[in-house]
Amino acid sequence: MKWIYWSRIFDSKFQAGCLATRMKEDWWVYGYKSPKEVEIIKLKNGKYGVRYIW
Repeated sequence: MKWIYWSRIFDSKFQAGCLATRMKEDWWVYGYKSPKEVEIIKLKNGKYGVRYIW
């Protein structure tokens, strides 16, 4: 399986963590299955991103 990267970059780890938590817990509300694994990654420029695997 390959990682899928979320298209938005966040300034803080907190912002990325909010998205990651929402992906893990609340996606069923929108009719989607939750990803198997979600990670917060730190980029070279000091910002944060979110990646996941179905």
